[in-house]
Amino acid sequence: MRLSFPVAVVVVSLLAVQAFAQTGDPAWLDTVGEQAARKLGCEVTLFLLARESESGGLKSYEVRIQCADGRRFDASRVEPETDFTFQACDTQVC
Repeated sequence: MRLSFPVAVVVVSLLAVQAFAQTGDPAWLDTVGEQAARKLGCEVTLFLLARESESGGLKSYEVRIQCADGRRFDASRVEPETDFTFQACDTQVC
């Protein structure tokens, strides 16, 4: 029973991201994919937990990506920066 809640959270998150993607991907997700390909050799197959926020007049962007080869990374940036930073998820949960 312990796994059912985390599995449900992942499924709901995936459905939310999929619905988000179907209504029109924000341009910054394209930028994350392009930068991941260039910097990490990662062909992004899935965006997880994408979110935008604003604090103190600065927009921030965060998303977890999954590569075609199974690697996962957390990507983030705060404007005015244009490049995302990537942190590898070295365990099953990141």
